[in-house]
Order: sequence, then C-alpha cells, then structure tokens
Amino acid sequence: MKNIKKVLIANRGEISIRIIRACKELEVKSVAIYSEADVEGVWVKKADEAYLLDGDPIQAYLNGDRIIALAKEIGADAIHPGYGFLSENADFAQSCIDNGMIFVGPKPEHIALFGDKMAAKKVMKEIGVPVIEGTDTPISDLNEAKNIAAQIGYPVIIKAAFGGGGRGMRIIEEEDKFIELFEAATNEAKKFFGNGEVFIEKYIKNPRHIEIQIIADKEGNIVHLGDRDCSIQRKHQKVIEISPSPRLSKTVRKDLYRVSKRAMFRLGYENVGTMEFLVDEKDNYYFIEMNTRVQVEHPVTEIVTGIDIIQRMIKIANGGKLIFLQEEINFKGYAIEFRINAEDPLNNFAPSPGLITTYLSPGGPGVRIDTIARKDYTIPPYYDSMTGKLIVWALDWTGVVKRSKRALDEYIIEGIPTNIPLHREIVRDIDFINGNFTTNFLDTKLESFSENIKENIESQKASLEEKQSEDNDSLVAAIIGAIKEMKNC
Repeated sequence: MKNIKKVLIANRGEISIRIIRACKELEVKSVAIYSEADVEGVWVKKADEAYLLDGDPIQAYLNGDRIIALAKEIGADAIHPGYGFLSENADFAQSCIDNGMIFVGPKPEHIALFGDKMAAKKVMKEIGVPVIEGTDTPISDLNEAKNIAAQIGYPVIIKAAFGGGGRGMRIIEEEDKFIELFEAATNEAKKFFGNGEVFIEKYIKNPRHIEIQIIADKEGNIVHLGDRDCSIQRKHQKVIEISPSPRLSKTVRKDLYRVSKRAMFRLGYENVGTMEFLVDEKDNYYFIEMNTRVQVEHPVTEIVTGIDIIQRMIKIANGGKLIFLQEEINFKGYAIEFRINAEDPLNNFAPSPGLITTYLSPGGPGVRIDTIARKDYTIPPYYDSMTGKLIVWALDWTGVVKRSKRALDEYIIEGIPTNIPLHREIVRDIDFINGNFTTNFLDTKLESFSENIKENIESQKASLEEKQSEDNDSLVAAIIGAIKEMKNC
C-alpha cells in the first residue's frame, strides 16, 4: 500500500476543518473542495489546496465521479468523506478503491451492510446482539404493514429502510392513526432517500440513546473508546451529546462495550464505527443501527480519551496498526457537545441562514470550538443548519455542567437566530443537572424552554435599548458641554 501524502476531503464545513487539522499534524497535505456558495468558507482558506466545483451547491458535494476525477488529477492518494454527503455511500467507497484511491473509512461491503437497516438488524440478531422486535424485511404495502403492527402491538415506530437522520420516521401510538402516519413516513422516505420502503418495530418509550465508539485496524485489533449519551434530541435529531453517559449502570456499560467489540470482530470490521443502542427503563438494551463513518459527536470521545479519531482513521486506512491496547486507554472526566445551529427556536426552529454581524466565542480551560462561523460570514441556505459545535470538558459531571453554563453565556452570535438560547435553558434545567434525561426530554420541556427564551430575548432587547438610550443621552450631554466650553472661550 502506498503512503498517504495528500488527502482530498470530500466534504465541507466544520468537519473539513477538523480533517485539515489532523492532516497537518500528520504532515499530510490537505485538499478542500467547495461549491460556489462556499467561496468564503474557512476550510477553503485553511487547506493546502482548494478547488471549486461549480454548478448546483448541493450536487457539488454529491458528484462522486467528479470528485474522484479531481483527486486523480491533482495527485491525491486518499479521500476522506467526513460525515453526511458521500460518507456512507458504498458505491463511492468502492469507486475510490477501483480508481486507485485509498478510501478513509470502513470497507465498502460494511458500508453497504449497515446502510441497509434490515440487513444490519438481521446480522446483529444472528451474532447474538439484542434487537428490537419488528420486521426483518422492508415493507411498502399498507395492509401488510398494518397487520404486522397489530401483531407487534402498539405503540410502534416506522423507520425508513434506506435512510436515517429522523427522515421517514413516525411513532404510531394507536391503530386509527396508522394509515395517515404510514403514508407520511413512506412518502418522506421516498423523497429523501429515493426508496419508500420502511420497517416496523416495537416502540420503546422513554429510552436512553447510547452509542459505543469502535476503532479497528486491518489486522483484527479492536478497541472501544467508551460511550456517548445522545438522548437529548429534537424530532430524532441529536442536539447534545455526552461522554460518558452520566446515568448508565456499570453492568450495562460493560455489556455494551463487550457486545460491540465482539460484533465488529465477528464481522471483520475496519476503521471507525459507532454502534447505537436504546436502553429502556429496566436497563434492557437493543441495537438500532451502526454508523460507518466519523460521527458529528466524535470530539467528546476525543476529549475524554485523548485519542485523535481522525488521525487514527487516516493511519488505519494507510495500513497502520492500533498503537494502544484496550487497557491502555485512559478515560478521564466528562465532555458535553452542544450543536450550534443557525435556526430560530422561537419560530419552530426554522433554518436562519444569513450574515453574522457579531461573533464572540467562549474560551478558557476545557472549552473547544469546532465551527465555520465568524464575524461577517454569511451562512448559506443550502445545507444543514449546524454551523459548529461547542465542546466542554471537566473532571466530573457537576463541573462540566457549570463550565457549560459559563461557556454558553460567553457565546455571542448576532445577526441571525441560533439555538444557543435553548442550550442555555437545558444546562439550567434540574433534570439535566441531575443527569436525568431520556429521548423525550425536549418533548416534555420545550414549551417551557421556549417561553423562557422569549422572555430572555425580550429582556436583553429592552436592556440594550435602555443602554443605547443612556449612551445617546451621555453623548448629547457631552456635546452640549463642549459647546458651552467653546462659548466661554
């Protein structure tokens, strides 16, 4: 295998910056790509080389053939897909390999396997990993789906068979709502993933969403890098991620580590991956999916372990072995990641692209910022609303919550609405402070949070207007005083 000397990053935004930084420390050249909408992107300026892909601003990052052709033209050895876009596209991964490129990620066959949630669930069940009761094959027929739901028993959840991120997903509490919600789920799945097939599972109420980070080299060495609690979600989209989970029993934690490593070993998995589980109120756990890419929330794991996950991905793709044993990994403290989104919490979280007029980032011990945001930068309207991530670390849970309050209060973005006010409410909530939350946390608290956010914004606005009025009065008084002095002269 040839040595990686130049990596093309088939992505945009903060993950591109993250990969660029890892490349620089590895003394590997980084290549950025960008659409016409991203000409002013920070990652474009930070990379060693950057190339414009004109045309549609979304398709620029989805045209795998064009990206591979560019990589060959400029002499790149490898392609790192980041997350989203082509990162879990098995055909793209295989095409990279077929064209002499190193794909920085898992094998194409594993990407394909876990991209098919039905196949993944079947394989996990076969090798002894607990799964949620439900269908083993995709369904598109309404009557068949309705009969299966009745057999499983309500509540059930419908999920897109060939997609994720909360799209094509509906929870059905009662039979009389089935037709309406089934059609909504299948139509959404077809719109976003090109395939309307879904599967049906028993719905687990009030679970915790726990995921296990895995790293494996090409020689069968596998370690876990601990767990992350991703229970705080809105519409099945993660909002906050924590490592380790503040409320997970030692027994369940140990079991999750064991079954995750065992499953990946049995399958001959390579590079990074994340096993995701639901843990119910009785501490039963169930596999839900496997993500064959770097996760948005990887920084919290990096902080509590001290391991650079992106560097490990590149080194393993280049044939490198793991340089540490499981027992040599030292877990230290707690880390929380807050996804900072350009969206309006007072307008049903509608995306809010536009010009950032003021940008003041937090800092100090235990504070990390991964972001594309800056003063005078315009957030484009074409992409996901996440502009970056605030990651906070401390030695214990109480400490990391307090530090998070301070960091969020320091974080000022003006010109566009963001979800920072929501995060400020969350870290002051007594259940969050006590580590007591499940996936329904925001569902039950969002209304009260929104009321507080509205009051705080109005109060800040009134305070600013009062200050401006005082400043104007002072300026007028100063001018009058100066005029009087001139007359006396």
